[in-house]
Amino acid sequence: MQYERQTPSLALQHLIECYWLIDSEGESSIDTQKIIPDGYPETILHYKSAYEINIDGQWHLQPKLLLAGQIKNHFFLRNTGESGMIGVKWQPTALSVLFGLDMSTITNKIVELPNDMTSLFKPFMTENGISIPENPLTILDSYLADEFNNTECNTLSNNAIDTIIERKGLITINELITLLSCSERQLERSFKNAVGLSPKFYCRVIRLGRIFELMQEGNKDWGDLVYHSGFYDQPHFIKNFKEFTGEDPSSYGFDERNMANFHLKK
Repeated sequence: MQYERQTPSLALQHLIECYWLIDSEGESSIDTQKIIPDGYPETILHYKSAYEINIDGQWHLQPKLLLAGQIKNHFFLRNTGESGMIGVKWQPTALSVLFGLDMSTITNKIVELPNDMTSLFKPFMTENGISIPENPLTILDSYLADEFNNTECNTLSNNAIDTIIERKGLITINELITLLSCSERQLERSFKNAVGLSPKFYCRVIRLGRIFELMQEGNKDWGDLVYHSGFYDQPHFIKNFKEFTGEDPSSYGFDERNMANFHLKK
């Protein structure tokens, strides 16, 4: 399985967190994958077989062009044949800024990409269907840089997101509203529309991501993990981890090569 990630050009980094590509390289055996919240919405193009999704207890066939909102719990995907997909992982408020989306309407949802957003993958669309050239992520970055040149993303929710990520999720709501000179109600309303989560819940998601960063850095001492990811004690840490992943951290396969780890490790 090929896993590839690419950082966007500097002009797009306030809108896009990364581009990614996953390809099974001819393998078509059915494989179920877990997806864990990471705090970023995505637009996804399946250029090979479609996937099935289980987010509500049942399996459903997905369209090949997808919009994924913020998710609050883990869910499962499985391929229906050969896998091939390209994704854009957007900054949390970018789709609200660019397309006027109320992100709360797609929280915990992966839906067909709206018609007015299908042009995001225009470099790969031909009269005969989908064609993937060499270096597709570089081509996509160049195209989107032209499309969104000089687009500003300076909103209350965006400034809050920047602060939360900079603090690794280790900040209280009172600290946030003091730093941003706003009321808690203003912050909550802005977050609901632009991000799709509450600021408090988003802090929890970012703290989860911090655990994976620490594991990637080689820090596998549970005491250090609990402390550096901002939990009061180990039981609280374990409870939070299990709520998001469905697994105990001591049994989770942090070193496994799968979609969950690919998306959560930086």
